[in-house]
Amino acid sequence: MTFTGIPLAALDFYEDLEADNSKSFWTAHKHVYDESVRAPVEALAAELSAEFGTAKIFRPYRDVRFAKDKTPYKTAQGVWFGETSCYVHISAEGIMIAGGYWQTTGAQVVRLRRAVGDDVAGPALERALATLRQAKFDIGGTQIARVPSGFDKDHPRADLLNYKTLTAHRQLGAPAWLSTKRASNEITKAFRSLAPLTTWLDTNVGHDLS
Repeated sequence: MTFTGIPLAALDFYEDLEADNSKSFWTAHKHVYDESVRAPVEALAAELSAEFGTAKIFRPYRDVRFAKDKTPYKTAQGVWFGETSCYVHISAEGIMIAGGYWQTTGAQVVRLRRAVGDDVAGPALERALATLRQAKFDIGGTQIARVPSGFDKDHPRADLLNYKTLTAHRQLGAPAWLSTKRASNEITKAFRSLAPLTTWLDTNVGHDLS
C-alpha cells in the first residue's frame, strides 16, 4: 500500500474512542480503525523504514492486568523506530513526534550521568537541547528529586543530572498536510531534527542489550 496521508477520520475515531472506550464501540467501529488508522500507519512505517530502521507498530489493546485504569483500548496509535530512537503517534489531538530514550537500565543511567557531568559531552548535550527547544520541541524524561550522589549539588548541569531517561517531543496537531502524502516528508524532517539528541544519546549512553 502506498502512503497517501493520515485521514482526518483517524482523529475522529480516537475522539469517539475517548468518549466510549468499550468493546462494543470497538467492535462496531473496528473497520474504521483498520482502514483509517492501521492501514495508513503501516504504509507510513514502510516508507520511513529505509531511513529510520525497522518500525514497531504498537498494538491497540492496553495491558490492564495490573492497571487501575481498565479501559481496554489505547487512545493513540504509536510507531517506534528503535534503531534511531524516533517515535510518532496519531491521536484525537493529531500527530505527535518524539525521540530519545524512554527506558534505561541502571548501567545506562550511570553512563548518562557520567556524560552529563563531563566537560565536553555535557555542554554538547546542552547545545543539542537548545537546538531542539528552538525547533519547538519540549524536553522530558524521568527525573529524580535531587542531584545524584557523587555530584556537587551546585553542578552547572544539576538539572540534567537528575534525568534517568531523556526525551524530546512536539505536538503538531492536525496540519493541512496530515491527510496528504506530504505528511511523510514532514515527519521525516521532524525525525531528522531530533538527531542532535538521539545521536548524543547513542554516542554517550548507548543501547544496553543485556
